[in-house]
Amino acid sequence: MTVLFRLLLAAACGLPAAAAAQLAEKPSVFSAQRRGAAMVPASRGVRQPAFAEQVRSRAEFERMARVYNPGTERAIVHTLFVIDRARANRLYIVNGQRYGLHEDFLRAQYLAPNLDHSTLAGYYTRPERRFVLGTLGWQPDLRQWTFEFWEGDQTTPQILQLVQDTLAPRFFAPLVFKANSAQQESVALSAAVPAITEAQLLAGRSFLPLNTGSTTGRLRLVADIDSDTEDDIEPTDIVVLREVPLSIPPVAGVLTEKPSTVLSHVNLLVKGWGIPNAYVKDASARLQGLEGQWVTLKVTDTGYSVEPAVRQAGPAPRGAPRSAVLRQPDLATTGLLPLAALRAGSTSACGSKAARLGVIDAARRAGRLTGVAPVPDGYCIPFAHYAAFMRQPVVTQRIAAALATDRFERSRAVRRQALEQLRQDLLALPVDSAAAAAWAAQWQQQLGGAGVFVRSSSNSEDLARFSGAGLYSTVPNVTRAEDIAQAVKTVWASVFNFEAFEARRQAGIGWDQVVMGVFVQRAVDSVSSGVMVTRDPFDATHRGAVVVSAKRGIGIKVVEGRRVAEQSMFDARSGAVRRLSRSGEDAELKLDGAGGVVERAVAPGHDVLSEAAVRSLAGVGLQLKSLLGGVDQDIEWAIDGAGRVVLLQARPYIERKVL
Repeated sequence: MTVLFRLLLAAACGLPAAAAAQLAEKPSVFSAQRRGAAMVPASRGVRQPAFAEQVRSRAEFERMARVYNPGTERAIVHTLFVIDRARANRLYIVNGQRYGLHEDFLRAQYLAPNLDHSTLAGYYTRPERRFVLGTLGWQPDLRQWTFEFWEGDQTTPQILQLVQDTLAPRFFAPLVFKANSAQQESVALSAAVPAITEAQLLAGRSFLPLNTGSTTGRLRLVADIDSDTEDDIEPTDIVVLREVPLSIPPVAGVLTEKPSTVLSHVNLLVKGWGIPNAYVKDASARLQGLEGQWVTLKVTDTGYSVEPAVRQAGPAPRGAPRSAVLRQPDLATTGLLPLAALRAGSTSACGSKAARLGVIDAARRAGRLTGVAPVPDGYCIPFAHYAAFMRQPVVTQRIAAALATDRFERSRAVRRQALEQLRQDLLALPVDSAAAAAWAAQWQQQLGGAGVFVRSSSNSEDLARFSGAGLYSTVPNVTRAEDIAQAVKTVWASVFNFEAFEARRQAGIGWDQVVMGVFVQRAVDSVSSGVMVTRDPFDATHRGAVVVSAKRGIGIKVVEGRRVAEQSMFDARSGAVRRLSRSGEDAELKLDGAGGVVERAVAPGHDVLSEAAVRSLAGVGLQLKSLLGGVDQDIEWAIDGAGRVVLLQARPYIERKVL
């Protein structure tokens, strides 16, 4: 018997499902049109009047209502309402089947026949506005009727209380306020009006698509992919993960049964590979009957399905892009390059990660990038130093021995173990004493012996079509001169990290094509930090959006994705900040005076970033996108103790369309 699991899929009526329906946004003609989605009448029959002053039953409501996301389990039956404050707060429950927009209704009813853009904008922003404009609808996730405003509506406690008092006696069922922005959440708290938030709605979901598409592979239930070496994962596997991994080798598809940060390194890698990826609550229990079988996984904006399939021969259907092009490295540059000397041309000697930081700070100093602190100072150890280390006979012998391990080419488990041993061997080898002394001297002279992060900057990451996010190692907060050389070797050896090796293998990049630069950068003991992307990763049609993931302290745990970060979306059109999730962290990482980092407990439940901080970050992100050629960016940032935005990294945001 065919086993089929479906959540939230379009009904047999064949109506197109709204894209990105996973976000708990307000029903809108504009968003439906933008996505090419349908909005249909809730019922058909006798033509209804233009409005009603009260609604006494659901049937009466549906005779005037439309359906957003029709044919899905998240279909929202809704219509508009208008309150005219100049006419003793008269209520108009609008016939949504006749009027798609508030302005259409106001003009047609001669309430505002000469309405212009400026006046209309005032109905959403001015406290003394004449009309209050909102939406009434049924929230299937809540099993609750709600009233809500456009996310850009700058409502006040007085307006919110007025709307609640006006609607309650004239609607057939209890209503709750749905807040669509951080500003509206704050107003509801001030007005003591109970509210449901977008973050609460999303937290209650049992499904969230992170990358849509279809793939065929062998279904594998994996308890912990980071330690699963006995029966190793193959590129043709569709993995169902009980834990969100710190890293992942190329696979055919991913389902996780714990929610994670959409901007974690794992999710960014998966988007770059172009494979289906979704959060599905209790996925292991749902799919255990298909363990080890070949299946086809389909992830859509509104659901997922898993069906038995015929085994396929050959490589995984999707994976890391095979067209990744590595620039010819400059091995003639041997001098250490300080941040102030790095420019776009430095990519050939130091890698794009370090070079781009030089470009960013030069733009800041020239006044072309505002609202940011100086990029934390540092210096690049160029590719030539890595190449010299790798040319040593003892190094080449160790690498050759590892690659010659029996069954190395056929078994991922064997490769994992051989590469782990190789890294340990490389870390045990000495580096050139003159080079190590130069690194330490530069640290003392340029950075004053301050704690530093020792970061990768290779020729095989941050590329336009291959991000390499999270594949290589960073050594945090090195505080002693004698530890710098070991930290540099750790970064060098991470060329042979298993996940990095496998990702490059899928991309057709040989280990011997890779050269590793190292960027030694002053540590920032950040108050908060995280990642942002300069587009909506859920919806490619949503222009002018910036999504910000944030946690307290140093940002390592944001990109790990093990716990849900605070996620906010800034919308340039509305100016609103939407809270998509609250931080799940009960601890933060801080710099340890003795070196490394230390974990400290924090009180959960508080905002990591204010609305103003999200807007500030989004503004910086959009500036950076413009500065770097209009290409969407994946940006790592921090906020220091003085409240300043600090940029730590920027790479092209890569998203491959899944076939």
